[in-house]
Amino acid sequence: MAETSPLPGVDTIYFGGDVVTVDDFRSTAEAVAVKDGRIAAVGDLADLRHLADEDTVMVDLEGAALLPGFVDAHSHLSLIGFQAAAANLLPEPDGTVNDIPALRAALAEWAAGETGQRWDWIVGFGYDDAQLAGGDHPTRDDLDEVSLERPVLVIHQSSHLGAVNSKALELLGYDENTPNPPGGVIRRRPGGNEPNGVLEETAFMPAWGLSAAGFDVEERIRMLVLGQDAMAAFGFTTAQDGRLMALADLDLLEEAARRGLLKIDVVAYPDSALICDLAERPVSVGAEYRGRLRIGGVKLGLDGSPQGRTAWLTLPYLESPKGAGTGYRGYPALPDATVIDRVARAYRRGWQILAHVNGDAAIDQFLMAVRHATTRHRPVDARPVAIHAQTAREDQLEAMRELGVIPSFFSMHTFYWGDWYRKTVLGEERAARISPAASALARGLAYTSHHDAPVALPSSLAILAAQVRRVTRSGHVLGEDQRVSMPDALKAITLNAARQYFEEATKGSIAVGKLADLVILSRSPLTAGEEEIGKITVLRTVKEGRTVYHRGDRA
Repeated sequence: MAETSPLPGVDTIYFGGDVVTVDDFRSTAEAVAVKDGRIAAVGDLADLRHLADEDTVMVDLEGAALLPGFVDAHSHLSLIGFQAAAANLLPEPDGTVNDIPALRAALAEWAAGETGQRWDWIVGFGYDDAQLAGGDHPTRDDLDEVSLERPVLVIHQSSHLGAVNSKALELLGYDENTPNPPGGVIRRRPGGNEPNGVLEETAFMPAWGLSAAGFDVEERIRMLVLGQDAMAAFGFTTAQDGRLMALADLDLLEEAARRGLLKIDVVAYPDSALICDLAERPVSVGAEYRGRLRIGGVKLGLDGSPQGRTAWLTLPYLESPKGAGTGYRGYPALPDATVIDRVARAYRRGWQILAHVNGDAAIDQFLMAVRHATTRHRPVDARPVAIHAQTAREDQLEAMRELGVIPSFFSMHTFYWGDWYRKTVLGEERAARISPAASALARGLAYTSHHDAPVALPSSLAILAAQVRRVTRSGHVLGEDQRVSMPDALKAITLNAARQYFEEATKGSIAVGKLADLVILSRSPLTAGEEEIGKITVLRTVKEGRTVYHRGDRA
């Protein structure tokens, strides 16, 4: 991609490739001019050349495509770097761990490395029981073979459950007399009450927290920067930190912002349990960025994951997890009264609320609380978000339209766990309806789509492919009637996602006056065939006119 400065004027002019404005997919704009971090002009190259002077940088796209920077509708920025720093336990195609011996080997190799020797715990991220030989989780016995002296934690790819060794169970204080906590499960050895090492939801979260308890500020910031770099490499110019469990996590983000370390915008959502504490902080919840950071609202977690079979459903799972019994439907994370109270508190303050809702029973609970709050407080434009909404029914989508709820689908589930849903989790009929994007569009819902990193890699192209193709690991098309067009898929991670953040006036499309948040792709997704989408690469990411990522030696 060549740059020259031949030519009182704009800072940069991009030309020589496909310009995808998103506002108008029929646009034939040849060039885009940028000045002072904003889009100054869009149109014919001959017209834009008159805006240039001797200092203007001319960027020849050489046939590549220029799009608005991608807007992350949901992820956990602080944890993406944690994933990158821990042992990689992902199965193919993102890793190589497809059985327990490979998992143990990856942990042992990591433990002997620089990071593994620096951390107190041996930690691995991303195993998937659906992809492990035997289809089950590693147990304490499996992990005891890695170490008896050091605590070991392996985190499931869903981030909702995991497994620990005997040393970690000892540190957690979990034994045969420990009851299951509300909203969680300590799985037991067959025929007894002794923990087998597998922990779900609220029983699992303390293990994750304890494994990171020894990190100092510099180590945490190092991981935060790693996560930010990963987001920028996939073309994201706005990222989300989707559920900060403690105010200390928010303090860390604010410290990074004060140091000027945030090179893309970050929108943080502390857990809804922190509402009262959050209201007393000097930095308010709202639209203003400080050092590229703002607090967007609060986040509720109402159930678990379908792939881990902890999501809360109205109908039973096709196959129950071991020990769960017949008719198992998962379980709620919070009682109705708590959910109603927290949603009402957010509405009363005019704060946006996001809710993790995978199962349709959890979606029912959230919609009930939103209806309750809307009836009493009636904010002009609350834009509550149903995060994941995997199993949303048609009547629930209609309720979302009525209440102004934005569904944000984890569309990549169709690839990663579509086969598992069909055969184990939901069965063929219900599995075909996960992430029902086409149904949402039919009801006029401007849905968004996300990657939920670190649950999956923060791949913008994978989000696009999943919406358009809906192909599973085995090549099965999962719910062909829920496929959407590429223009609609692009809107889900640009203009619609900007709207989710109340930022559609400044982000999400290439239009005069908007921020010069841009991404250059090796080719336009609009002209690529379905099977070619995954081969598209991000060449450059630009935040307000400044390059924050470029691939290899290509500027």
